[in-house]
Amino acid sequence: MAEETARSMAGEGTRSTAEESRRSTAEESRRSTAEESRRSTAEEVAGGAGRLPDFFLAGHPKSGTTALYRMLKAHPQVFMPNLKEPLYFSSDMRVRFHTSHTEKAPQTLGAYLALFSAAKPGQLLGEASTSYLWSRTAAAAIAAAQPSARIVAVLREPASFLRSLHLQFVQIHVESERDFAKAIALEPARREGRQIPRLSHRPQLLLYSEHVRYVEQLRRYESLFPPEQLMVVIYDDFRADNEATLRAIMRFLGIDDSVPVRAQELNPTVAVRSQRLYALARAAAVGDSRLGRTAYSLVKRVRPRHIQRIVAVRDRIALGSPEQPDERLMLALRRRFEPEVQALSDHLGRDLVTLWGYDRPS
Repeated sequence: MAEETARSMAGEGTRSTAEESRRSTAEESRRSTAEESRRSTAEEVAGGAGRLPDFFLAGHPKSGTTALYRMLKAHPQVFMPNLKEPLYFSSDMRVRFHTSHTEKAPQTLGAYLALFSAAKPGQLLGEASTSYLWSRTAAAAIAAAQPSARIVAVLREPASFLRSLHLQFVQIHVESERDFAKAIALEPARREGRQIPRLSHRPQLLLYSEHVRYVEQLRRYESLFPPEQLMVVIYDDFRADNEATLRAIMRFLGIDDSVPVRAQELNPTVAVRSQRLYALARAAAVGDSRLGRTAYSLVKRVRPRHIQRIVAVRDRIALGSPEQPDERLMLALRRRFEPEVQALSDHLGRDLVTLWGYDRPS
């Protein structure tokens, strides 16, 4: 399967000039639409509608952004809403249908600004929609609404990032193909709208290779924001010393970097043992499905500390450590993304080829 996937990836990786031209034209169109749709945002805010965020943790998921969000949220000079990912500025994150989670996302400027209404005077406002780096519309929309915003991007070695992302998608039921190699090989079909999982409300996210176009993603922001408003964090640095990385981010944001901070354990990569059991437990937790809503109504009556125990028991039963990755597949992915890693190294002026092991012979 890994060999078939490698051949599929080789074909997928060859793009014609015409396709690149279409991509560029489509991106310009999306950018124009995003700017136009958000053009009045700053005017509305100036008219007293509320305050926009001062900074954005723009991505990526499975790269320590949840830990960063929690650590920054605890800073007395920072306010971040309980809804970690409002997704307001990524118009290309449209959904095929709504779930109990997507219904929480603000659909209007007023609803978005309301997320920050509890902030104290003088606090820095921030949010952590990790799709903003992936999105082709978010950079322009943020720049149009809040040109002084600071942007933090966290980048992770592509092969391990995509494997972790796939496991998360399986866990939250937006990916039905549990075999990572087969899921990668499905990209061409999914680009054509075929073989989309029934519960995948954002099938565009299942085009795994789109998540690791790091230089392209960074350039979208670099074309709109000055260098002093952009910070790129390498996941390995944060994993090695998250306190030191956090303090560097604090200095970048202009807040007190001497306040006590509690180191956060990064979200572990897990695998789903039982899809049905986890689906039922998740439905009970968020109120999806008729049975889930019944269970949810009962769970809401339980005290918070007991809910935490229920969640812990659920995770022990339904989740487990993932199997070791298929090394042939991981090697095929590293070969595929080696040009991207080399380009990123040149772009950032840092040797990520060596750091991420792309210099080692097969």
